[in-house]
Amino acid sequence: MAPMRLLAIIAILVQGLVIGDSQELPSFDPELAVAKVLEVAEGKVGPDVKIFNVVDFGAKPDGATTSTINFIRAFKEACNHNGRAMLVIPEGNFVVGSMLLSGPCTFQPPLMVQFAGNLLPQDSTVAAENADWITFMNFNGLFISGKGTINGQGEKKAWNSVCEGCRRQSANLKLIKLNDVLISGITSVNAKGFHMMISVCNNFVITNVNISAPDESPNTDGIHMSKTNKVRISDSTIGTGDDCVSMIHGTTNVTIENVKCGPGHGFSIGSLGHYEDEFDVFGITVRNCSLSRTENGARIKTYRNESPSKASGIIFQDLIMDNVKNPILIDQEYASIKNSVDSKVLISDVEFSNIRGTTVSKIAIILACSQSFPCQGITLKDIHLEYSGPPDHNEDTPFSSNCTNVKVNYIGEQMPPPCA
Repeated sequence: MAPMRLLAIIAILVQGLVIGDSQELPSFDPELAVAKVLEVAEGKVGPDVKIFNVVDFGAKPDGATTSTINFIRAFKEACNHNGRAMLVIPEGNFVVGSMLLSGPCTFQPPLMVQFAGNLLPQDSTVAAENADWITFMNFNGLFISGKGTINGQGEKKAWNSVCEGCRRQSANLKLIKLNDVLISGITSVNAKGFHMMISVCNNFVITNVNISAPDESPNTDGIHMSKTNKVRISDSTIGTGDDCVSMIHGTTNVTIENVKCGPGHGFSIGSLGHYEDEFDVFGITVRNCSLSRTENGARIKTYRNESPSKASGIIFQDLIMDNVKNPILIDQEYASIKNSVDSKVLISDVEFSNIRGTTVSKIAIILACSQSFPCQGITLKDIHLEYSGPPDHNEDTPFSSNCTNVKVNYIGEQMPPPCA
């Protein structure tokens, strides 16, 4: 965000606070929220805000003492406060186990979380292995801001115990049944499973976050969301062993912009068609992003399954690819459910626009659509990709595109050449 624009937003916000600092904004405004969350990171809040510092509740920033119950007690007091509240996690190393920080709450929204410390996982216990690590749930208004780090230490054990059919590993941060949420500035490192898991939420802003795990770490999606509406992800860096951002069933009205992705599996819609009675996906825009040495770039993937749903109104625009394996990919043969022959997910109204850079694959564009429900309204506009793999790799294969069960609308430059 440009400095002058940010200053203007803060000026508007400050003017509103002068009128009445205790007045709640009439609706969630992402621009005002971004400005406010910068103040939260620095602890610049009004005198009417009550501070709930986890250290005051007995938490020890020594990197050794387990402080789970102290965090929960601090949250509960903030949750039950009848005014404006801020939960403070100061500098230091805090060891915590699985925590469910759940409403309903009585504070005046939003609950502000000033996050400056480093969170480290408690040694594995049975309870911790059957739950996500840090879960916020069931209340309205949450602003998390600061330079703090959530370190899942997945490399110690979790990544070596991933197996087919096993329960997924715990997420670093799970956010469920929340409205009006903003997360800014924080770092998530080496999650056992997903870094951020978002479900059944509305009005969500994630900006200026850093998410990282090695490219060989399994199922460590950066931001994974389902059944969530109105999400904006911006100005962030995500590099993991799986999708940088994954959007599955029921994800609607999402904008992702100015995000650096890599390593990982790119920006993925899906997998869809995995479960019965899935909600549709629509209104997804990914723009002004870069991907470096990722498995995929812009991807939509569905299961071969009898469960019908739709994915529509999707735009991938102004993307830069650096040695990406599959820059543009629709894969409706991603996996199969037993006794299923074809995907029943209808993909329509999808535009790939101004996508440029390099790929290590001779077949740079793959549009493998369902035979039962062929893709509709697929547009490729101004595509310029160049082969950067070994010169002798598949030397008899031309640089090309591969399309099945789809009629593509081509506009402007096309490299590789369009499907025959």
